Amino acid sequence: MKLPETQPKILIVDDEHLNIEVLCDVLEDDGEMLFALNGETALQLAQEEIPDIILLDVMMPDMDGYEVCRRLKENPATAHIPIIFVTALSQVADETKGLELGATDFITKPVSPPVVRARVKNHVELKRYRDFLTEIAFVDGLTQIPNRRRYDQFLDTEWRRAIRRETSLSMVLMDIDHFKQYNDTYGHLEGDRCLQEVAAALEKSLMRPADLAARYGGEEFACLLPETDMAGAMHLAEKLRDAVEQLKLPHKSSLTAEHVTISVGVASVVASTEREPEDLFKRADKALYSAKETGRNKVVSADNCRD
Repeated sequence: MKLPETQPKILIVDDEHLNIEVLCDVLEDDGEMLFALNGETALQLAQEEIPDIILLDVMMPDMDGYEVCRRLKENPATAHIPIIFVTALSQVADETKGLELGATDFITKPVSPPVVRARVKNHVELKRYRDFLTEIAFVDGLTQIPNRRRYDQFLDTEWRRAIRRETSLSMVLMDIDHFKQYNDTYGHLEGDRCLQEVAAALEKSLMRPADLAARYGGEEFACLLPETDMAGAMHLAEKLRDAVEQLKLPHKSSLTAEHVTISVGVASVVASTEREPEDLFKRADKALYSAKETGRNKVVSADNCRD
């Protein structure tokens, strides 16, 4: 796993075209330039593009830079983006207020091009290194797919998003059939290889970047599917089950088939404040239990399980 080598995205926010042009001229060789002339556009661009750094003016009509900064830092999707205030304000109180709101730096106008370039470069490198460390913490060491910690974070984020949008969130919970017997027969080294191949097959089968496949624990895997109803989740679940079966990994100790298979439970709910994310997991887990109790190597919907 390496630090990204792509050009950083730099978002410049200022209500004056001339100020944007000056900063674009200074930074045009250092990244992909995005710009906004007001706070609302800045918030929208930051949410959609997730820039690597934001250069933000303070004195703007309707919504000043301090309010933009406050909202960016309150949003989990944009809170990690470094913000440099670029402003004509030069009082210590102004700089202190910006830093207390979460800004990482403060540059006064008129700007010095070498200083701007150096500070942007330093903050982008620090941000990318922090992102790199976060990514490592969220990746399962054996399978190299997202781990339980990342699953928990993703579920929390997508649950809150689904509540706001009043949309469905689906979960596909999977368990490798008779995996203990596999380890007993082939050894733990081959067991690890089996987990790696299954994980790769599951991740490869996901159809959208918005979906997440994670190692939930042991031989159990979970997929989270934002804005997906039960029909869509069942379709993907069958695709996942088939992808593992098509690996044709020998499993002579299996009581289900001659090769490695998985049992799959599927649940889908329309998120609301009256439910908890754990409700979704419990429904998927009950469906998985049903799949294992009724023959394994199959997909079962929570809608077909009695409460």
